[in-house]
Amino acid sequence: MSKSFTELRIVFMGTPDFAVASLKALVEAGCSIVGVITAPDKAAGRGMKIQQSAVKQYAVSQQLLVLQPEKLKDPEFLGQLKNLQADLQVVVAFRMLPELVWNMPPLGTINVHGSLLPDYRGAAPINRAVMNGETKTGVTTFKLQHQIDTGNILMQESMSIAPDETASSVHDRMKELGASLLIQTIKALATNSLEEKPQSFSPIDKHAPKIFTKDCEINWHQPCINIYNHIRGLAEFPGAFTFLQENVLKIFRAKKEIITDTREPGTMITDGKTYIKFKSLDGYIHATDIQLAGKKRMTTEDFLRGYQLVSNY
Repeated sequence: MSKSFTELRIVFMGTPDFAVASLKALVEAGCSIVGVITAPDKAAGRGMKIQQSAVKQYAVSQQLLVLQPEKLKDPEFLGQLKNLQADLQVVVAFRMLPELVWNMPPLGTINVHGSLLPDYRGAAPINRAVMNGETKTGVTTFKLQHQIDTGNILMQESMSIAPDETASSVHDRMKELGASLLIQTIKALATNSLEEKPQSFSPIDKHAPKIFTKDCEINWHQPCINIYNHIRGLAEFPGAFTFLQENVLKIFRAKKEIITDTREPGTMITDGKTYIKFKSLDGYIHATDIQLAGKKRMTTEDFLRGYQLVSNY
């Protein structure tokens, strides 16, 4: 006997704020959330206080059952998961699942991914899309299988990326779009009206590997537009950076100035009061929202009020 949308027993798996929007949408739609799987609590911040994931905080506020396994193949956890008797599992911004987890429920496990697959498979689809200057992205729901982000597509919906939009802004809009698409997907699964579409793969597919510190450093030997996209693609976190008098300087917001100039790329110019700009291949990048290592984030004007700086040419 088939179950209705709200009768389906659902286990939700996720950790960060991006996933909370989807879990909240399920709760508000009246879905039967029989368990929430999230990352273990961990020490973080300057005081190294124990902090709960965003998903756990929301789940606890809704009095949902929360499981926080260290290892997903732990027999005790697998027993707990099986006892939940889920019809369906939903994964949003979680870790890779072993097959004995994703293949457990009758309806399988579906994932909400922040790109239009097969493009931007990987851990950082939002950042990479903005860094690459894309004008369009979207959300995909798909069935999990062995290789990451390669399962059959269930539904997709696209969204635009404005020329000056940051990854953080795209993230905030996309989490709501993803939540809406998830509800549509589960309703269609419940009525057996959804056709799975295998992904087609090509050597020219764009990828979204995890971002490491080395990926955040600005290469001033690039055109202004590339550097500008790099900066907005890494805002608000982890932040693009360069070096200022041997100190790490994060740049969260910037402006482009296309101009012919013979100065060496990377040259820093300032009037000491209102602006700091760096030479690129074809002009300058004006840093407008910055943070020097060990200091607070602030506007460039505020920074220059308390920091004596002279041009390095």
